[in-house]
Amino acid sequence: MTTYLIKGARTPGGDPTDLLLRDGLIVETGSISGSDAEVIDADGLIALPGLVDLHTHLREPGREDAETVETGSRAAALGGFTAVCAMANTDPVADTAGVVEQVWRLGRDAGLVDVQPIGAVTVGLAGERLAELGAMAESAAAVRIFSDDGHCVHDPRLMRRALEYVRAFDGVIAQHAEEPRLTQGAQMHEGVESARLGMTGWPAVAEEAIIARDVLLAEHVGARLHICHVSTAGSVEILRWAKKRGIRVTAEVTPHHLLLTDEKAGGYDPVFKVNPPLRTNEDVAALRLGLADGTIDVVATDHAPHALQDKECEWAYARPGMVGLETALSVVVATMLETGLMDWAGLVDRMSRVPARIAGLTEHGNDLVAGAPANLTLVDPAVRWSVDPAASASRSRNTPYAGLTLPSRVVATFLRGVPTVLEGKAVR
Repeated sequence: MTTYLIKGARTPGGDPTDLLLRDGLIVETGSISGSDAEVIDADGLIALPGLVDLHTHLREPGREDAETVETGSRAAALGGFTAVCAMANTDPVADTAGVVEQVWRLGRDAGLVDVQPIGAVTVGLAGERLAELGAMAESAAAVRIFSDDGHCVHDPRLMRRALEYVRAFDGVIAQHAEEPRLTQGAQMHEGVESARLGMTGWPAVAEEAIIARDVLLAEHVGARLHICHVSTAGSVEILRWAKKRGIRVTAEVTPHHLLLTDEKAGGYDPVFKVNPPLRTNEDVAALRLGLADGTIDVVATDHAPHALQDKECEWAYARPGMVGLETALSVVVATMLETGLMDWAGLVDRMSRVPARIAGLTEHGNDLVAGAPANLTLVDPAVRWSVDPAASASRSRNTPYAGLTLPSRVVATFLRGVPTVLEGKAVR
């Protein structure tokens, strides 16, 4: 294995330092000379622990026309990620030990990021009976997070049983908070814009009601609950209340909900159709403040690639979702760092350290010190770049940021000391 010497990288809140990577570890830091390692000039760059995404759709098995584990992993590495959690809504659904092990092995074979499968809560995501949670937890994939993402576990008795089950092995239920009886036929956020455009609205209360119910269930059971893609100001307030009560709840926000609003629906471009939908300026402001003060624990991409026929069609028939692995870091820099709401240390906390802890990924989210696993990324904070969908490593092109100029870009990523990205390009 090649030894690498990263020269002059700055760590968040620290002075420039050198990092010597060997045998999968950071073996030395400080001022290093006299090494026969391959040198990487990191003057002006920031070294961060590799990013960790709690919410990625890799589509394999079943929809390899939209994404594969390999193409999604490559996009993740280019975005600075060293680990991603793959959602269960594949075909077949990842609701058995066999399917989660298949996804885990595909990730291991690709070798670009660590792919940690998320298991389904219910069989076939149907919300009727629990999936094989224990078998998935005991499988080679060692699943710890379970989610029916894309569907809400709307039955409170079933949700309680799921929470009780995973409590035994300190697992996590990640809820897609959407009361389905309030969102039938919904196309976008319910509000002034939906009324103006004549589209059926997705009310904020459909999310907030499920979060309120589930934090109370988690308190009653004493289990760990995670809320996916929080999108409303009311949800932030409910989470703030729950955390003050000591309830074991964590939450994520997506980059697109930190930047974009429901006004984007005005052009009827399906690239802006997403679930939960883009909300109002007031919601965006509340989400940013909630992320800054720790009410929202992490940023997760909800990377949702779709084939051309599923997006290049009329809004009503388009599938919801956006790709986001390659742009997540830059969007967070634009919305949180450039606005003064957060610094680089806060970004590391929300995009690496805390998501790694939630997922139980002990080799990720660690400080860049001697003895730590060499999972890291180098970022150029001075560069500004324009998003070109055609240049994406993802198999899909449904980015909402096409043509947008964003700050900061990943220059290199290392997984256990092996480069997956160098000079801003995928190594393989």
